[in-house]
Amino acid sequence: MSVTQRLTELGINWPAVVTPVGSYVPATRVGDLIYTSGQMPMADGVMQYKGTVGDDLTIEQGQAAARLCALNALAAAAGAVGGVDNIGRIVKLTVFVASAPDFFQQPTVANGASDLCTAIFGDEGRHARSAIGVVALPLGCAVEVELIAQVAQ
Repeated sequence: MSVTQRLTELGINWPAVVTPVGSYVPATRVGDLIYTSGQMPMADGVMQYKGTVGDDLTIEQGQAAARLCALNALAAAAGAVGGVDNIGRIVKLTVFVASAPDFFQQPTVANGASDLCTAIFGDEGRHARSAIGVVALPLGCAVEVELIAQVAQ
């Protein structure tokens, strides 16, 4: 089954690549690896999750934000290689979580992104990961995700 077919099976609507908010590109390819810039929880040009997890947002909202960020990162990666079916595997995710001072569940929030990758790519979606708590993220977003993917062979 192709990745596109899997997305249809999962009922996932593929987003357009989010327009960068600074002087960078959404993704770049080096050899057989694709590196994405950090992707925020944007949909249709609107920030969907703002604030800090553990204060303004629940863990579940943080997971939803991470999932949306990962979907945007996958769209950026796909844009760099001519489509999502040209992504072979997910190598690494880095998930930044705007966190309340006493919030320590960043890995649980990051599962929103990780679980999406596994749902879409199966075993090829299993990846290395870092989950990092930060004081603030660009434009006040709650979560930011960047990924490294490998081009399909």
